[in-house]
Amino acid sequence: MNVMVVGSGGREYSIGRVLSQDEAVEKLYFCPGNGATGTLGENIAIKDYNELADFASENAIDLTIVGPEAPLTEGIVDIFKAKGLTVFGPSKEAAQLEGSKVYMKNFLAKYGIPTARYVETDHIDTAFKFIETLPVPVVVKADGLCAGKGVIIAQSHDEAKKAVSEMLSGKAFGDAGKKVVVEEFLDGYELSMFAICDGKDYILLPAAQDHKRLLDNDEGPNTGGMGAYAPTPLVNDEIYEKVKARIVRPTLDGMQAEGAPFEGVLFIGLMIVNGEPLTLEFNVRFGDPECEILMPLLKTPASELFYKGATKQLDTLNVEFSNQYAVGVVMASRDYPYKSSEPAEIVVDETVHDEIAKYTHISYAGVSEEDGKLYATGGRVLVCVGLGDTIREARDRAYMLCGQVHYAGKKLRTDIAYQAL
Repeated sequence: MNVMVVGSGGREYSIGRVLSQDEAVEKLYFCPGNGATGTLGENIAIKDYNELADFASENAIDLTIVGPEAPLTEGIVDIFKAKGLTVFGPSKEAAQLEGSKVYMKNFLAKYGIPTARYVETDHIDTAFKFIETLPVPVVVKADGLCAGKGVIIAQSHDEAKKAVSEMLSGKAFGDAGKKVVVEEFLDGYELSMFAICDGKDYILLPAAQDHKRLLDNDEGPNTGGMGAYAPTPLVNDEIYEKVKARIVRPTLDGMQAEGAPFEGVLFIGLMIVNGEPLTLEFNVRFGDPECEILMPLLKTPASELFYKGATKQLDTLNVEFSNQYAVGVVMASRDYPYKSSEPAEIVVDETVHDEIAKYTHISYAGVSEEDGKLYATGGRVLVCVGLGDTIREARDRAYMLCGQVHYAGKKLRTDIAYQAL
């Protein structure tokens, strides 16, 4: 089987990494990939989706896996399917679950899927009136895609009104903020769950927990994610069953009723309040860095999981996961998340320790390659992943690997997985 992965981050690297170890995969392509994916497969630089679909046809690519949200919301899947190609990901219409917060919240309300109380509007007076009815903190969300940064948790009514004003004026997020969602703040603990969907059937992956804040003890600004671990002990069978019955099943049934069957990865951002799961958000692709820790736990060949998801055959698949734990620690560049940083050469110490060689690996993200050397060029540079029979063991191994990676200005949290420990 020839496979292509669309995207360039740590998520796409980690998908490519398990595919490169998959006996069924003969040729592996990345578009565009990053400075490290060239060691797993072949990087290609084609920006136009129609041209990329033609490339897939001409090179007998049996399966294309789309990683990031932007190409999905722009309709790459529809273009590939129109040319008779097998592609894993949602249609442009189904991708609105992430592409528009307003669409997503109204969908949840229509199909009775538990979520926070909210109002969606492009009128400042409506937003202000609703803000006054809510206790603080208040959550304000831009409607469109903002690369994970379009959510403000305001600590006062005045701060919430300021956020609304800046979004609706276009100052904060341009067109993505021309409509807003204002909602009540839910007090509980957050989880990430991922369902591989084929329109009708689904497979729920082990629950993960992400660490969004830049600094230890969940302080500092929100980021794209500074680390994650899975599976989390904060979930029991009862919560899994509630998520399946109250969220995943009605979402797939509802999307079928809307004429936009959901295929691909449904990422459910959850808040667990007094043992009850409520939907914070949907994304239509794997989270990053959650993908980097879920992929190594997959025992079933990845090519089989994604191919059967793309061809409506999930009901024929029995998926197996390792009984280990995985912890991923993000290493970022000096000025992340405020601005881009100067490129810095990455040096990884040679592994002399069997434990590190056997139970850890690096998933590369914001890196470029020059003359055989890797350089940190992105905000989140790489993820050090550790596996173990306990969360503590996996965490300790991930941090052992962090100690072997060096570049100017490296930045990381030292408390990933603290909630579980």
